[in-house]
Amino acid sequence: MHDFSALLRRLHRPTGRVDVVLDTDAYNEIDDQFAIAYLLHAGERADVKALYAAPFFNARSTSPADGMERSYQEILHLLRLAGREELTSATLRGAERYLPDERTPVDSPAARDLARRAAAYTPEAPLYVLAIGAITNIASALLLAPAIADRIVIVWLGGHALHWPDTREFNMCQDVCAARVVFASGAALVQLPCMGVVDQLRTTGPELSAWLGGRNRLCDYLVANTAREAESYAAGKPWSRVIWDISVVAWLLDESGSWMREEILPSPIPQYDHHYSRDPRRHPICYVCSIDRDAVFEDLFRRLTRS
Repeated sequence: MHDFSALLRRLHRPTGRVDVVLDTDAYNEIDDQFAIAYLLHAGERADVKALYAAPFFNARSTSPADGMERSYQEILHLLRLAGREELTSATLRGAERYLPDERTPVDSPAARDLARRAAAYTPEAPLYVLAIGAITNIASALLLAPAIADRIVIVWLGGHALHWPDTREFNMCQDVCAARVVFASGAALVQLPCMGVVDQLRTTGPELSAWLGGRNRLCDYLVANTAREAESYAAGKPWSRVIWDISVVAWLLDESGSWMREEILPSPIPQYDHHYSRDPRRHPICYVCSIDRDAVFEDLFRRLTRS
C-alpha cells in the first residue's frame, strides 16, 4: 500500500501567504486577463514569483509559437496597466510547441525556470503553480526535474467534469501528452474542470460595467476587451461570458473553503481519444466538483476596485 499522507496534506488549501507562479495563454481569450489581474491584487495571500507564457493555437494565433509570443506580450501589457512592471523581468516565454510525447520535454525559459525554482521549495512549504492554458510548460519542467513533483502544488483549469461525455476542452485537448504527464507525475494536483463545474463562472456586460467600469485603467481594459469580443459574435443580442480562468486564483484565495466543493479521488487518466480512464490504485488528486459563482465574483470585483 502506498502512503499518500504527505500528498494529501499538500492537497489542502494553504493558509497564509504562499509563493505562486502563473502559467497562462493570456492572448487566447478574454478570461486569462481577469485571472492575471485577480492574482496581482491578491498580495496578502500570493507572492507572485513568475509568470509564464503558454502556447495556444486557434483563430487568434498562427501557430502554438505565435500564440505563446502573443500571450507573452499580453502579460506585459497587463503588468503595465496594473502598475506592476517590476514583474516584467520575471515574465518568461514558454514552449513554442506542444509536448511531442510523454518522455520528451520542450525546452523553454519557462520550463527551465520552473524546474530550477521549484527545487528550492520543500514538501512542507511547496511552490503553488497556477495553470490556465495547455500544460506543456509544467509537464516539461516535471520531465526535466522529476524531483520537483513533491515540491509543487499544481492548480489547473483543464479538462471537463468526469461526468461530461468527453474531454474535448481547449487546454487539455491541445496537449493530451502534457496532461497525461502531469496527471501521472504524483505531484499534488487540484483540477478545476471546465464544462460541468467551472462553467458556472459567467458574467455579462451590464454586470461588468456596473462593478468595474470607470474604476481604474486595468478594470476599464477588462470591461472593454470582454465587450469587444462578445459584440464580435453577439452584436445586438443578449450575451454572457464564462470567465472561468479566475477559478484557479479563487481556489487559492478561498480561506473559508466555502466557495467550492471538492473531492479527493484517484488521478484520472486523460486518454488520446478524449475520454478519461479510471484506476482506483492511482495517487489522489483534489477534484473541484461545484463552485459558488456569486462568492467568487464578489471577491474578484472587490479586489480589482479597492485602492
